[in-house]
Amino acid sequence: MEQKEVALSVSKAILNGEWDKLNGILSDDFTYTGDGMHFNKQQYVEFMKGMKAAFSNMNMEFTHVLSEGDMVSIRFVTTAKHTGNFMGAAATNHNLEIGGIFMRKIQGDKVVQEWQTTDLLGTMSQMGFGTLLGYAIFGVLFKKK
Repeated sequence: MEQKEVALSVSKAILNGEWDKLNGILSDDFTYTGDGMHFNKQQYVEFMKGMKAAFSNMNMEFTHVLSEGDMVSIRFVTTAKHTGNFMGAAATNHNLEIGGIFMRKIQGDKVVQEWQTTDLLGTMSQMGFGTLLGYAIFGVLFKKK
């Protein structure tokens, strides 16, 4: 499988709720760093399950996919409706458009590392001020763990 396909298969597995497939794509020593968070493989999968449960009608458009060496960079635009609790924020039933970029390091047919940045301010603004405040508090509490 081509590196771009491997990198995109992570997002596609998440979108489809294919957790066993996602588990098979990520290497056992997979790490995620993004938006102030650091996860190992298990934490990443659980976080993605929570995200998938909190947002309905989720779709991703991959506007730019670039590959160089063992790295694949993907710019994405996600559309979804916030219908469940996410990171301490109650459902707002707002339709959201979330943009960001992730880079995935590929070794063979596995993703070994991901770095991500998301337009969190834009996302939280679409969800409302209370959500922004809740996220800020969650961020502080989460880092204290």
